[in-house]
Amino acid sequence: MSAEPKGVRSNLLQELFWTRTGLLLLTLVVTSGSSLAISSTMDQGALRTFLTSVGTGTLISAVVGFGQTLITSSAAQRALVTPVVEESRRALRDLTAEYRALDREFFPTHVFEPTARPDPAFNQVMMQDLERTRLYVFRGFAGRYAAGRLLLSQSECELRAVLADPRDDDAISGRARYLLRNEGVDGDYDAIAARLREQISIGLVGLFLARGRCSRIDLTIVSDPPLDRLELFDDSVWLTLYSNTSAGVIRLYPRTVRFAEGSFIYGMERAEFLRISNSKAGLHVVITPGTSRADFLALFEKITGNPLTEDGFRSLEEKFHRFRKEFSASAQLGS
Repeated sequence: MSAEPKGVRSNLLQELFWTRTGLLLLTLVVTSGSSLAISSTMDQGALRTFLTSVGTGTLISAVVGFGQTLITSSAAQRALVTPVVEESRRALRDLTAEYRALDREFFPTHVFEPTARPDPAFNQVMMQDLERTRLYVFRGFAGRYAAGRLLLSQSECELRAVLADPRDDDAISGRARYLLRNEGVDGDYDAIAARLREQISIGLVGLFLARGRCSRIDLTIVSDPPLDRLELFDDSVWLTLYSNTSAGVIRLYPRTVRFAEGSFIYGMERAEFLRISNSKAGLHVVITPGTSRADFLALFEKITGNPLTEDGFRSLEEKFHRFRKEFSASAQLGS
C-alpha cells in the first residue's frame, strides 16, 4: 500500500492548471494575446493604444501571477502536504511492523499437509533445525523418529523426551484409535496395540544406539501423553496434529505446523513440556554416552516391565535399523 496522497495535487504544474488560479491565469493570457493580436491589425489611434495597453497589462499580470503561484504552491507543499505524506508513511510502517509481529506470534512459518508417506520437504526443513540446535525436545509416542534423526544428524545436542508408557493401556489407546481410523474397517485394535508396544521397544533401543550423538538423553515415561507429537528446537517448534481428525481424510502422517522461536505457541509448548517432563508422576531415566548395554537392559525392563535378553536386543536393533533405512529413503535424507 502506498503512502502517497493520491487525492492531493503534489505537482506544481497541476497546481497551476487544475485550480481557480490556473483558470484566472489562462483567462489573462487569452485576453492579453487577443488584445495584442487585434491591436497589431489596427491603424494608429486611441483604440489601438488602448488595446495594446490592455494586452500588455494583462500579460504582465499573468507573468506575475504565474510566479506568485509557483512560490505559494511550493510553500504550501512544504507546509501542508509533505508532513501529511511523511506521517502517512510512518503510520503504514508502524502498521506493517505490527502485522509482522502478529504473524510471528500466532501464525506458523510452515504448514505441511497430511501424507501417506514421509514428506521429503518436511523432513529436510526439520533436519536443518536439528543441525542448528543445542537442545532437542521430543514429546511423542515411541521415539523411533527422534532416534533416527539423531543418527542422521552431524551435530551433537541434548535430548529430552517424553514417551508413552507401554505398560498402560490408556497410554496406547489414543495412537491406536488414530491408526485404526487410518486402516479403516479391516483394522484390528488388539493387533495395532501390540504393534505400538513393539514400536516403543524399538524406539528405546534406537535411542540407546543414538546415545553417542547426544551429551545426555533424559527420558520421561508417562501414562497420559498428549496425542499430538511435539518436536522443539532452539529456534522452532513443530506440532504433528494426531488430534486433528476432522480435517478430512486420515493419513498415516497427519498435518504438521512449524512455529518460530519467540511465538506464542513456542513459549506455551515449551512450558507445557517442562511441566510434563518434571512431573513426579512420570518415570524418569537417563541415558548417557557411557551407558553400557547391561545398564540399558536394566532400564528397558524398568520401563516396559519385560526383561530383554541379548537375542531380544539384537532383534530389536535389527528392526530399528530396518526402520531407519526405510524412513531415510522415503524422506530422502540419505543414510
